[in-house]
Amino acid sequence: MSTPTRILIVDDDPEITSALARGLALHGYDTVTEHRVDSAMKLLREDPFGAAIIDVMIGADSGIDLVRALRGEGIGLPIVMLSALSEVDDRARGLEAGADDYIVKPFSFDELVARLKVQERRAHSEKPRRARLDPATRKVICSTREVVLTEREFGLLQLLARHAGEAQSRGRIFDALWAGEGTSSENVVDVYLGYLRRKLDPSADFGFEIKTLRNRGFMLDGTAPDLD
Repeated sequence: MSTPTRILIVDDDPEITSALARGLALHGYDTVTEHRVDSAMKLLREDPFGAAIIDVMIGADSGIDLVRALRGEGIGLPIVMLSALSEVDDRARGLEAGADDYIVKPFSFDELVARLKVQERRAHSEKPRRARLDPATRKVICSTREVVLTEREFGLLQLLARHAGEAQSRGRIFDALWAGEGTSSENVVDVYLGYLRRKLDPSADFGFEIKTLRNRGFMLDGTAPDLD
C-alpha cells in the first residue's frame, strides 16, 4: 500500500480547514492544518509535504507573501491557492508568486481533488533538480528542502560527493578528516555517517544516498550534489 500524500492546509478559518481536512481524508490524503503564516512557514521548512493548499488571506497576513517566501527559499512542493477573490489580477498575483493553481470559492470539492492530482502528477514527472552544497552556510539544498550541517558533517559529505560512485574506506575517510586530531578510533566515521543519514532522511529528496558497501567502505550513490 502506498503512503498517503501529506498535505498542509493553511487558512485562518478553523471551519474551512476542518472541512478540507475531512474531505481530503476521504480521498486518501493525510492532512495537517495551520492557521498562521509563521507556523506554516516553519512546518514547510522542516517537514516533508506532498502539496499545500493556501488561502490568499490568512488573518491579517497574505498567503501570496507566504508562497513568494517559500519559492524564494527553494521550497518547490505543489501549491494550490484558494480565494474568494475572482478578479483576474488577483489570480495573476497568486500565480506570479509561485502558486501552481488557483481556485475561487465556492468550489466543487471534486474539482479541488482533481487539480491536486494534476499537480501531484506534474511534480512526480518532473526531473528533480540537482542538490547543491553551500560551504558558506554548510547547507545541503534541494528544490524542496535545505539542511544545515555541522562542520564535520559537511566535510564528510563533501568528501563523499567529490568521489561519488567510488567506495571510500573507513580508514581513508578517517585519515582525511580526523588524522592528527587525537581521535583514536575509526568508529567516529560511523558515528558521523549516522548523523548525516538522519539529517538527510528521506534521502530521495536530495537525489542521492550514502550506501555501506560490505568490506569496502561507503559510497555516495545517485546524482552527486553540485559543489559550490
